[in-house]
Amino acid sequence: MHTRKTWSRLGWLMLLGVGATGCLSLEAQLGADEGVRAQPLFSGASSESCARAPAGWPEAVSGEALLAPLLECEGPGAFLARQEGVDMPRLVARLDAWHAVRLGALGPVREDAAGVLNGQRAAFLVRAQERYGAAAEVLALFVLHTCTDEDVREVLGRLARDKVLEETLGHLPAVQEELARRGLRREAYPEREERAGDVVRGLGRAARDALASSPVSDGARAVELSALRGHLPPPYQRALDAVEREQRLRHFAPERVGLGSVDALTFGVPLGFHGLVVGTVGGVSSLGRGQYERAARELAPGVLMAALYAGGRTVGRGDTVAARMQALREVARELEARLGAEGLRELGRELQATREAGRWVAAGGVDAAVVLHEARGDVGRARAWMTRAHRGRPGAALVDEALGLTEEVLEAKWAGVEGEATGARLARDVAALEKRRPSREEPPRGAQGHPRWGEYVAYYEKRLAEVREGRAEKGPLTWEAYEPMRGGFARGLAFERAMVERLRADALLPRARRRYLGDFEQPRIETYVGVWKPQVGLRFADVLVLEQASSAPGTAPRVETFSFKSRKLAGLKVDAMEARMSMDARDALMYYGETLDIRRASLKPLVEGRGVVRVQKVWLIYEGGVLRPANPKTLKVVVDEVNSGFPGMEVLFNEGTGR
Repeated sequence: MHTRKTWSRLGWLMLLGVGATGCLSLEAQLGADEGVRAQPLFSGASSESCARAPAGWPEAVSGEALLAPLLECEGPGAFLARQEGVDMPRLVARLDAWHAVRLGALGPVREDAAGVLNGQRAAFLVRAQERYGAAAEVLALFVLHTCTDEDVREVLGRLARDKVLEETLGHLPAVQEELARRGLRREAYPEREERAGDVVRGLGRAARDALASSPVSDGARAVELSALRGHLPPPYQRALDAVEREQRLRHFAPERVGLGSVDALTFGVPLGFHGLVVGTVGGVSSLGRGQYERAARELAPGVLMAALYAGGRTVGRGDTVAARMQALREVARELEARLGAEGLRELGRELQATREAGRWVAAGGVDAAVVLHEARGDVGRARAWMTRAHRGRPGAALVDEALGLTEEVLEAKWAGVEGEATGARLARDVAALEKRRPSREEPPRGAQGHPRWGEYVAYYEKRLAEVREGRAEKGPLTWEAYEPMRGGFARGLAFERAMVERLRADALLPRARRRYLGDFEQPRIETYVGVWKPQVGLRFADVLVLEQASSAPGTAPRVETFSFKSRKLAGLKVDAMEARMSMDARDALMYYGETLDIRRASLKPLVEGRGVVRVQKVWLIYEGGVLRPANPKTLKVVVDEVNSGFPGMEVLFNEGTGR
């Protein structure tokens, strides 16, 4: 730290009163957010997976004792339950800033306390920068890793409003890298204009800087930092130790300490994971440390976070950290089976985005996690889907009227996907199907509590009726085949939504920079448009794009259609892959190419009253990621072969590969 030796030590002491009481409005804001003091902090709620709170908690205790019953909750689900009946805004405000940061690392805090907690986090970051030198970078990373994106935005906003963002985080390269990785730019939070009070605040900060340079303060700071270190997970402890060694060598040089240990903290600690290591096991024991490191090696941070939240209270049970780590791995395996490896990683990022997502999954477990991912992290949509799912109609939960995904469209898409499903089916034997009829109240092992079991029962009953009437070509899928097929169906719809968003973004670019819509001047993007052809009847194009710009009289506007496929091609041999993609291309051209009769009335004016229009181009776009074949050269050969065999089409993968 720098000191201003031109001021006498006595002068600094005289200014200390000003600095300590009015140095930063963040601390002052905490008191205003505390809530109604007349109400008791705790109204009697308890959690089976949290240690019993001591007598008088939380009214009659403070500091570490106030935090302890929350620290001892076994995972985010139990932590969330413990907060029931507690005046959380007041409790968080009563903690000092570091204890509040520790509380925020345990899992999702109730919404009414989030603002108070973020004020505490901001205050801690300022104090860490003033007090702990290069170690502040490690502590800042811990804060960021244990915040949702929503919380980080609020913390950055608070620091900017108090004109301390640049001096607190601006000089920390690892922090800037973490913000960039999460798509959060510090530049998006400009600091406010200078005020008269900033001079007084600056003097107060300078006073504390001077006092901090004294031998007595050095000792006190070392004791404080040692206490903080004891509460951190192992990677952060090692980084702090390395910073301390480097500081001794450089004698507190102001430049950034270049350490591999700090770089290693890109692993981070998933929000909520902290409690499994330093909660019920009574500190970071050697066992806890070893299991933490093993979990870090085996599971990526996003996977750890997804498993921890989706596991609810189950990952917290057991007498050892090893048992909890095993439970985490089991939940991760279940999620991967239902979402795929890429989907599981995406779920971790979706959980990191908002507090509401964390609370939703912590309370609802694996099934809530699956639905959240199908809803692309949108909790409101996930909640609506879960509500509709209980009505029992297959796929009804996925209706999205705003996007044009009506029940009619959904039913048509469902029929296509179900008809293509290759999983095990039951025979078209009415007597046998009657005998095996599933019960909503008695699900088989593995389906208990599953949100799709009710859907399956309704699906089975519908297919049974169709078999009786002679209208079904196939018997119903077994439950074991239905569940992954239904998951793939939802994944396909999510891919369609993502591609629509990409097309809308593409349309906003200058024409020369567009990837998909460069042949249009003013493209109009429409989803799930009904189109009719005599040979195939009514179909619904995933996307239909029309030219809105005026054209010469009598000239038909440009029309292009898009068909999106979330199909697993990875693992297929070349011949099988080419056959599958050729069939998809043939179907897309037959259903959405050549000439179409557009049935959506709102589009008639754009085609000058014509019902039938000619399609200039049909796009067939596959989902990439883990579904895409691994060998790019082989894939390119197949894609080129399919494209050459179907003029007027373009086949590609959404990642831009395979062209």
